Amino acid sequence: MLLRSLLHGAGRYAARSSFRNATTALQTNPSITYEQTLLNVPETRVTAIKNGLRVASEDYGIPTCTVGIWIDAGSRFETAQNNGTAHFLEHMAFKSTNKRTQRDLEVQVENLGAHLNAYTSREQTAYYAKCFTKDLPQIVEILSDIIQNTQFNEEEIERERHTILREMDEIENNLQEVTFDHLHATAYQGTPLARSVLGSTENINSIKKADLLKYVGTHYKAPRMVLSAAGGVNHDQLVRLSEEHFGKLKAGYEGEVPDLLPCRFSGSEIRVRDDEMPLAHIALAVESTGWAHADTIPLMIASTIVGNWDRSMAGGAHVASRLGQQSVQYNLCHSYQSFNTCYTDTGLWGTYVVTDRMRIDDAMSAIQDEWCRISTACTDIEVERAKKLFKTNMLLALDGSTPICEDIGRQLLSYGRRLPLHELNARIDAVDAKTVMSAMKQYVYNHCPAIAAVGPIEQLREYNRTRSRMYTITH
Repeated sequence: MLLRSLLHGAGRYAARSSFRNATTALQTNPSITYEQTLLNVPETRVTAIKNGLRVASEDYGIPTCTVGIWIDAGSRFETAQNNGTAHFLEHMAFKSTNKRTQRDLEVQVENLGAHLNAYTSREQTAYYAKCFTKDLPQIVEILSDIIQNTQFNEEEIERERHTILREMDEIENNLQEVTFDHLHATAYQGTPLARSVLGSTENINSIKKADLLKYVGTHYKAPRMVLSAAGGVNHDQLVRLSEEHFGKLKAGYEGEVPDLLPCRFSGSEIRVRDDEMPLAHIALAVESTGWAHADTIPLMIASTIVGNWDRSMAGGAHVASRLGQQSVQYNLCHSYQSFNTCYTDTGLWGTYVVTDRMRIDDAMSAIQDEWCRISTACTDIEVERAKKLFKTNMLLALDGSTPICEDIGRQLLSYGRRLPLHELNARIDAVDAKTVMSAMKQYVYNHCPAIAAVGPIEQLREYNRTRSRMYTITH
């Protein structure tokens, strides 16, 4: 996703107070187990109104909340001609509507002490706000106004066009973003997932009001939306507000219903050589699973075993991952990080590495050797350690009403329901070394990788040699 704001200030009180309550309970009653604390969380209530829009919330009984609209629409639903429209709409969201000018909107939000934000990803778009619980009715009305009544004035379109072009220039300096865009471009070449979220410069310069209105009319339908909220939220009140402000959203399609096209993975590579750059940035990945697939969690645990490492880490050589230890011992790289990027029906599982130009071959060999080792000789000890770390990361990612609200909206679009923490915990506990090795052999071991490399990459070996390191020969 292009933008993930971290919650700060009063909103963070939600998850922290819940965590403190659970900690106090454990201290006063040692018989309470970790598994029991996962059940001691607010229920996720879900209601569908008449037009198909789903309303979901978790009430923590605090004075602040996060509320937003998550839409099943992103750059994957664009064509080569209108690529960049979804992100353009995000920029136009907080401008003039039929009810208010941009200044009126900004003044009203500021007077409420609220924060509006939005982001666009390849499969989803979100508009959300953080506010006091007592101001929830006004915020829901504002969200409905900016989604249904944006004017798309020509002057504002031109102003945002220049803003997006500047944003594209800034992202060009973020080499990790650039590398992952290239990775998608080669891994999913010829499919919608190959396109960047921002779109091409040519498209940004040519997008017009008619393109924006067509995209909204095609994809902003009630059954593809979730009104999500977390914090101090009364669910029945939220349902009434959704019926009042979102009840007129259309559910049907006048023409052909847009379908999610399958995106074919291609083992391939893309190289952008620039010997003037100080470091090489390389992403190596194979095709993994979609969000709802049973093998997603074993692959995430395998990714946790690979781990991540950076020269600035306080642990230095004393990290748990073997690849991290090797990175220190043999000076393989400046940093590396494993990733498992999931979409509806596909995903990318791999490792991103930043290294010196003369250490590329050693770093790539070490990464692929570690992949093969996990596929064939993974141990129960490292799986147990990875499972604990994965649980910790999962719970820390829900630190506050904003990430909880986002998790509710994203899960209802991805799974069709909110996965409770105790269910996720049980799924993680069910994974052992055999499960991890089975998943790795099915998706990683002896499979064609996709490679994206940027910088001084002369030492990066030819693709077929890299492909030949995706398996090992034992005697």
